[in-house]
Amino acid sequence: MSDAAIAWNRFGLGARPDQPAPNDPRRWLVDQIARYRPAPAAVASAPTSALVAADLAAWQAEQRTIRQEMASGRSPAADTAEAPMQMAAQAPANDPAMAETPTRRDATMAARQAARRIAQGRYVALIGARTDAAIVSDTPFAERLVHFWANHFAVSADKLELVGLAGTLEMEAIRPHVMGRFADMLFAVERHPAMLLYLDQAVSVGPDSPLGLRIGARGRRKVGLNENLAREIMELHTLGVRTGYSQADVTEFARAMTGWTVGGIGGGPGARLAGAATPGSFVFAAAVHQPGARTIMGKGYPQAGEAQARAVLADLAVHPATARHIATKLARHFAGDTPPPAMVARLERAFLTSGGDLPTVYRALIASPEAWTPAPAKFRTPWDWSIAAYRALGLTEVKPQAAFGLLNQLGQPVWKPGQPIGYDDSAPAWAGPDAIMRRVEAAERFAARSGASVDARALAERLFPAAVSPATTQALSRAESPGQALALLLVSPEMMRR
Repeated sequence: MSDAAIAWNRFGLGARPDQPAPNDPRRWLVDQIARYRPAPAAVASAPTSALVAADLAAWQAEQRTIRQEMASGRSPAADTAEAPMQMAAQAPANDPAMAETPTRRDATMAARQAARRIAQGRYVALIGARTDAAIVSDTPFAERLVHFWANHFAVSADKLELVGLAGTLEMEAIRPHVMGRFADMLFAVERHPAMLLYLDQAVSVGPDSPLGLRIGARGRRKVGLNENLAREIMELHTLGVRTGYSQADVTEFARAMTGWTVGGIGGGPGARLAGAATPGSFVFAAAVHQPGARTIMGKGYPQAGEAQARAVLADLAVHPATARHIATKLARHFAGDTPPPAMVARLERAFLTSGGDLPTVYRALIASPEAWTPAPAKFRTPWDWSIAAYRALGLTEVKPQAAFGLLNQLGQPVWKPGQPIGYDDSAPAWAGPDAIMRRVEAAERFAARSGASVDARALAERLFPAAVSPATTQALSRAESPGQALALLLVSPEMMRR
């Protein structure tokens, strides 16, 4: 690979035929730090978390209406199934009036289906916005970093509440902070409704909080601490697994985070205490916070209320273990599945000396010789390959449903990794025979639509300047038709690897 091809493909998202190759690839990458726009047109018009949360709040309200009508002996309103959104809630097991009758069950199911249709529409629209921003961007290195961080702070659009919100985390908490401080991105992510709901922070209650004590005194139902978010912040978002903290530290951090919840939506008691808060907004519910000072990783945190968890996050954001964890993941993403130790150390120093200033880290990344090795360093994920194909074809807009369907077919549905660790960033996860065959089938569909008008040999030289192998050149020249040549180019080694 030439330096221009590396800049386009390893650092960027693939070349566009209407954009000239950079004369100074390293300078071109550095300049993107200042030129990056957090909200290009596609993103600015995408659904917001406030819009999605309003849908969810309406859904919850309709569910309450269903329960009230059934408890009073009336059938649910005839238009229940057409209500915009409802909340599927479990009736208390000891309340016979709220037992799941067939009528109520049918009404709840119909409402849930309507809710999912609307949430799915928001989800697909957000995929479209992400795709369109990526395929037209003239700062593709910056866009790749957006995708990197969204996978680092992964949520999965599996629960109904997350279907519409998963994409808004990227748009609202990742994009504005990609060229800022890691600490600011961390704060934004951990306060976003998608993260608070995905990892069940919204239902976490301090056992000795005012609300916890009241509920415990009644003895009617069990509430308590939820450690999911605290654990994943330490294991995945900051320090990394097995980096000097204990289970006791996780528990203490979870206690510090009690009270962090989401206004107006979700099933947690904190949301109900939020009062008139805007649906989907971050709320600190003091009545849910576990009182007392905390000791985490040997440091005391005497702060009260919301400030306690904020202080812990501030320390985690600049911890040496966090610097090494982030440096390792960046090196793996840009220089190979086995991160070069010297590059990791270089990025780690940049992170620590700058206090987590991300542009400083990116400049060290660009300056690292290990990221410029001529041999391809990474196998493209389905998302990478799809965006590179769209860009190669010169597309400026993709139908959201088409992007949604393609990524599902290729095995990497957007914002659906199914686990907080996100999608795997190494070749074995994506290079299996079945996965390759799916790309071949997709390439054939692309070629059927565009192949007749494309000279694949000329396109190859534009996409991979001074980097097209003799084998690929020969294969393209022997193709039986322009369409076949384009399909071959889209699944060539140059296109599959970066």
